[in-house]
Amino acid sequence: MLLSKTNRLPWVLGGIWGLLSCGLAGADEAPTIPLERFHFEQPLMGTYVSITVYAPDEAAANTASEAVFARMQALVDIMSDYDADSEVRRLCATSGPGSPVAVSEELWCVLSRSLEVAEQSEGAFDVTIGPCVELWRDARRRRRLPLPEQLSTARERVGWEMVHLNGDCRTVELERTDMQIDLGGIAKGYIADESLRVLRELGFEHSMVAIAGDIVCGSAPPDADGWRIGIAPLGDPEGTPERYLLLENAAVSTSGDAYRFVEIDGVRYSHLINPATGMGLTQSSSVTVVGPNGLTIDPLASAISILGPERGLEFASQLDEIEAYIVTLDPETGDPVSVETDGFSEFVIAD
Repeated sequence: MLLSKTNRLPWVLGGIWGLLSCGLAGADEAPTIPLERFHFEQPLMGTYVSITVYAPDEAAANTASEAVFARMQALVDIMSDYDADSEVRRLCATSGPGSPVAVSEELWCVLSRSLEVAEQSEGAFDVTIGPCVELWRDARRRRRLPLPEQLSTARERVGWEMVHLNGDCRTVELERTDMQIDLGGIAKGYIADESLRVLRELGFEHSMVAIAGDIVCGSAPPDADGWRIGIAPLGDPEGTPERYLLLENAAVSTSGDAYRFVEIDGVRYSHLINPATGMGLTQSSSVTVVGPNGLTIDPLASAISILGPERGLEFASQLDEIEAYIVTLDPETGDPVSVETDGFSEFVIAD
């Protein structure tokens, strides 16, 4: 669905407020073929995804968007936790001890990265968290905490070490037959990457893809130095950004509880679940990570959120090509408190 081909269009996506920066210093020479800016939006994965592309005309832009949305849907069919017929759900239903299952290249790529981050973060990121996620979905509907015995039983089915990958034949073996893999903390970043890849292969280098809190940027717009991304204030995801980033051929991911949470008995529980306890986080936070691509940074934003500001900052600081900005609320004053890696300020620009 074509929304606009105007020069300036704001949008709010998953805690990141994005705005195409026009009027910044541009390239020394104008493109041989004048390019117009086109913006497309479509519901997908329980949120809205958007594509911004510079194209020579509307017909070319429409063709590009159709190809991207088709690729997105194909990947959702592989990775959806909600669709019983998705590849990841079929994997969980058929694999078990001694029963490896051959998987697609796409699912293999995402699971490989998932286990890598799980090991790096000492389990703070864990895609086998599905049983606990299911309990908390029910908790949000009923506004009632999961029972301790329910959490205990669910946690027995959680553990990234129980997922075994065989690269020689691209198979996955699960140690239990009742495991549930939830790719919600990594799939969007990968899908955004793949969408930008499709655009580039079609010749649209000046493009950006946004899926909720995950934004992947291609080459800068023809009339700008980069894509201008605003970080929404903690607790007000649609508020005026207090900091802006300028990105080109990079990705940014924000994880937090601005949209998805439940209050029970006066306590606010995030949709982000600590695999070590099975409980939703109670410390309100917003974690923004900048890096080379969505697959790299999407799970890191979740892992840093789970680790908390001190351990999360230490973790992020040890990673190559990664910068992070972490905001939490002071428990006594309620004021936002922020920390960031040394290089994060390199992406920050004046309003």
